[in-house]
Amino acid sequence: MLVVEKLNQFYGQSHILHDISFTVPAKECTCIIGRNGVGKTTLLKSIMGQVSISAENLSYNGQDLLSMKAEKRAYAGMAYVPQGRQIFPLLSVEENLEIGLPVHGARAKVSTHKIPDFIYELFPVLFDMRRRRGGDLSGGQQQQLAIGRALVMSPSLLILDEPTEGIQPNIVDDITRVIRQLNKEWGLTVLIVEQKLNLINALADHFVLIERGRCVAKGKGKDLTEDLINTYLSV
Repeated sequence: MLVVEKLNQFYGQSHILHDISFTVPAKECTCIIGRNGVGKTTLLKSIMGQVSISAENLSYNGQDLLSMKAEKRAYAGMAYVPQGRQIFPLLSVEENLEIGLPVHGARAKVSTHKIPDFIYELFPVLFDMRRRRGGDLSGGQQQQLAIGRALVMSPSLLILDEPTEGIQPNIVDDITRVIRQLNKEWGLTVLIVEQKLNLINALADHFVLIERGRCVAKGKGKDLTEDLINTYLSV
């Protein structure tokens, strides 16, 4: 379980996140939602240790993240797929995936140089294109590669920042199906920033609604009412 209690974040003199508190229950999917520019991506970066924060508690499975360096969080079981994917465009698909193998080996306590078979089973296109450079893939294929690279690390918590942004509908369906499979069938805990209501409705066991850097509502997925949607999500 991920626990966030009274998390605050500042950029210079600007107070970006204000006393954010929520939990991400194990083996369930929690969606962070809100309009553009309200602090959702900053919240994920805060959890992953990429920006400085203050908080009463930030922990995962009882491990104190406030005292843990960002690069160590992958070894604690946390995998992050950032907005924009951030694959290595000049490396092949296979080489991009291999980047996660040291963490996989450390977590599984084995020495391995082999990409797990399930990566290609989840994303067959990655097997077909494993020799091609990452930069030659379409946006949707690059997103599948970014998710696959995160999964190579054998995480227990998968954190995704708008994984369907700017992606063609058929690949959105594929990614939604994979996330649901990972969460509901494999028991992988998922924390996701997303704006598409159909995806939120398909995945969310819980939601956290952010407005101007503050948590204005949270609850079970079924508690995301039309009033909340119209007030905080409608353009």
